[in-house]
Amino acid sequence: MGWLAKLVGNAAFAPFSKALPAMGDTERAALEAGTVGFEGDLFSGRPDFDALNARGPNRLTEAESRFIDHEVRELNAMLDDFAIDEAGDLPPEVWRFLREKKFFGMIIPTGYGGLGFGHFAHAAVVTRIASVNVATAVTAMVPNSLGPAELLLRYGTDAQKQHYLPRLADGRELPCFGLTSPHAGSDAASIPDTGVLCEREIDGRKVRGFRVTFDKRYITLAPVATVVGLAFQAVDPARPEGQQHLGITCALIPVPTPGMTIGRRHHPMDSAFMNGPIQGEDVFVPMDWVIGGEERVGQGWRMLMECLAAGRSISLPALGSAMQQTALFVVTGYGRIREQFGLPIGRFHAIAALAGRIAVDLYATDAARRFTAAALDAGEQPSLAGAILKVQLTEAGRRAVIDGMDILGGKGIIRGPKNLLGVSYRHAPIAITVEGANLLSRALIIFGQGAVRCHPHVLDEMKAVEAGDREALGEALLAHGGHMARNLWGALFGLGVRGTPPAELRAEAAMIARLSAAFAFTTDLAMGLLGGKLKRLELLSARLGDVLSNLYLASGALWRHQVEGDPALLPFVRAAIRVQVARGADTLHELYANLPSAAARGLAPLLLRGTRQRRPLRDRQVLELADLLRDEPALIHALCPDIGTPKSGGLLDLMQALELSKPVMGELDELDKVLRRTRSFEQAAARSKDPAAALAYLRAADKVIQVDDFPP
Repeated sequence: MGWLAKLVGNAAFAPFSKALPAMGDTERAALEAGTVGFEGDLFSGRPDFDALNARGPNRLTEAESRFIDHEVRELNAMLDDFAIDEAGDLPPEVWRFLREKKFFGMIIPTGYGGLGFGHFAHAAVVTRIASVNVATAVTAMVPNSLGPAELLLRYGTDAQKQHYLPRLADGRELPCFGLTSPHAGSDAASIPDTGVLCEREIDGRKVRGFRVTFDKRYITLAPVATVVGLAFQAVDPARPEGQQHLGITCALIPVPTPGMTIGRRHHPMDSAFMNGPIQGEDVFVPMDWVIGGEERVGQGWRMLMECLAAGRSISLPALGSAMQQTALFVVTGYGRIREQFGLPIGRFHAIAALAGRIAVDLYATDAARRFTAAALDAGEQPSLAGAILKVQLTEAGRRAVIDGMDILGGKGIIRGPKNLLGVSYRHAPIAITVEGANLLSRALIIFGQGAVRCHPHVLDEMKAVEAGDREALGEALLAHGGHMARNLWGALFGLGVRGTPPAELRAEAAMIARLSAAFAFTTDLAMGLLGGKLKRLELLSARLGDVLSNLYLASGALWRHQVEGDPALLPFVRAAIRVQVARGADTLHELYANLPSAAARGLAPLLLRGTRQRRPLRDRQVLELADLLRDEPALIHALCPDIGTPKSGGLLDLMQALELSKPVMGELDELDKVLRRTRSFEQAAARSKDPAAALAYLRAADKVIQVDDFPP
């Protein structure tokens, strides 16, 4: 078939050279960073559920479990959300505890004095802290995420590792990383901060290095940092014109360093975590300060993209999960205690439906987070999955908190220590914005990078055009044509299920496979119709990214049930998968309605005929899930395993009231009825079989219902 490949390649070379988008060095580095996991199966249109289920369950080592059960629990018991928010900083004893217990060294190997935790353990620690106080979670997560530690572990010289890693592990050094510039926010690869190669005499000897001028902002931990990771454009003026630009370079700068200004604060939504600007004017950065030394000059963007593949999968998704878990715990708990019109408010359909939907979303998003952590712990670097998690979990966290605020009503908007979600409500936009704003990630990263990196043939076609290899282009195009034909058939009639999903979820697996085929065919159709223009048509590319995200979350839910196998959660598993599939199908219909081709729009009813049979949950189904949450409190623990116990405040009040309700569970309605009539805790409690337990509960419940007031 070589002659056919040559024929096709010769005919297609010129139009493909024009249609395929140009790829710069920074975009190439982003595309080549990380590895492709199950998201590649979804792009193929034929997901293999055996490959999905082969990823092992999340496991904690004995040391990791002990740390979570003791150090994290002890830390949470030191945290007062409102007091920290009011003070605008963590208490000194919390800072000291974080250092002493090596929270800043979770990812640093034990050989360097760190804790040597895996990715799932790292995520679990951040999630449990964030459920109590987001500012403390951010403070602990930044040194373990996109910070100097991971860059040093991967690329640092031996001398840099030996000097910095033990000091970062025990908190003697507190790092920050300066990437974002005022004139290059989302377009981080275009940072204007420049370092000019030069020599300076230091202690009687000439030292090569860079004279760097920079202006950075939004840098978490900058006001308290003792070492600054810095990204800048390296330039060698001695080179010929056109060859002077060496590329983005990463360096470590100790605090203080002459010419560098640091210490002022930003106040992101008035949160208590440290964040601020850094400026530098003619700061001399010796070559020894460049991460990895002189041989790593110009490789900074690739280094950052490879590290972000892991960090983006852990930190902000952990915050999003904590927001969801906290919101579900608060909504269901408050719904049992707060009574209106003679009924606990959790029984009203408008409130019950929100609780059910939060739970369904939480199962899917947390499943995908756990699946990705398992992939990371297996040695993969799923960069595209990290972008999906960042968007989906921070958005789900924001939705859950907003729904929770609606349910809390007046209690949710009164500032004070009794407020249950107000601080989280303020934090939600921060998670949406940082580490790649969600608007950017949806429109450009999830599909834009995914279409090239995960598609089974597009990258081969681009490489063939770039190399001028017409036969290779023809081979890739022939394979691509077969791929499209198979997915067209799969979208129209279904291709069956590859692998062996759980028998009780086989129907849901078939839904995922059918939608995957429709998505894969639609991707090829859109790229064929629009070529390189699709990159600029962000509303279309964002929709394709959303469908891929829905498929990834649905697949994660199926995987989680396979490895955990909790039969009590099966109704939530089915609902989670069906909701994600329905969302993906609806988004594909929106996409076709907005394609510029009338012919493609006309074909949409035929091409998507297999997707309209899947509808979102009906009211009855959502309310049944809410009833399960109300009648079986163990389900809340199963869905919200990372809720921590704080030092004080509204969340602790709610936990105590729920615990005190257990001895009088069957009497709650009657107790409330008598209390309404008598307005006396004592008289109401006297009607109980256990008056002491009833009195303790009634007082605790009243404490939950109250809000704060302050002197004028």
